[in-house]
Amino acid sequence: MKRILVLVSLLVVLSLALTACGAPKAANHLEAVKQAGVIKVGTSADYPPFESVDESGNKVGFDIELMAEIAKRLGVELEWVDMPFDSLIAAVQENKIDASISAFNYSEERDLTIDFSDAYYTSEDAFAVAEGFAGAIVNPEDVVAYKIGVQTGTTQDTWLTDLVTAGTLSEDNLFRYDRADQAMLDLKNGRVEVVMADKVPAEALLKQIGGLKIVYTGVLSTGPMNIVLPEGDVELQQAINEIIKQLQDEGFIDALAVKYFAE
Repeated sequence: MKRILVLVSLLVVLSLALTACGAPKAANHLEAVKQAGVIKVGTSADYPPFESVDESGNKVGFDIELMAEIAKRLGVELEWVDMPFDSLIAAVQENKIDASISAFNYSEERDLTIDFSDAYYTSEDAFAVAEGFAGAIVNPEDVVAYKIGVQTGTTQDTWLTDLVTAGTLSEDNLFRYDRADQAMLDLKNGRVEVVMADKVPAEALLKQIGGLKIVYTGVLSTGPMNIVLPEGDVELQQAINEIIKQLQDEGFIDALAVKYFAE
């Protein structure tokens, strides 16, 4: 009887072991994502029209629809992870998320620790002020005379920080915000005199908030936008790049631009 019980126990253990080992270990990150059936993507949903939250609590925007289509073509579900913008790259580095899309611009500094997809959109910088602004910003460096707000961790933040390092902008005049809309609200309320941001989201926020205007646009810190991926993640990068190319060739991305950026 004891032998039978021992034999049954061994069979149970063996069965559990075989079940646990049933799925072969993924050869790379892309395979792991496909085995899980879900891709976890980080964003900072405070940057309309690229990413924001509507009145029903749903994420909406250019990046949101783009990533949803990419996930669909990868054959997996999309799980959003919303966090402050300046936490997104670290979350990718630490494998807390599989990728991140949040109007990211390529920079050599960022490329040292993470990888990027091919560009899916190209942007400009903008300086926003209150409608009653009495100053003048003819050249971009003219902003050093004013109290200026910027979203933490953006390429605009880096551009302004370089001015501080160079000694042309007082650190006391640079105000950093977790969210772009917070900076714009402080601009309207007179706590800062200028806000530097990406042109398209700035225009969208100005329409929402009112009482503000853009006085300068140009390519200073921005440029092509890319999806942030883990360093050396060749397979996932290639798969996403192929889909971006398909979407560009099909006119899908142009249609999104018309939907979200047309005046």
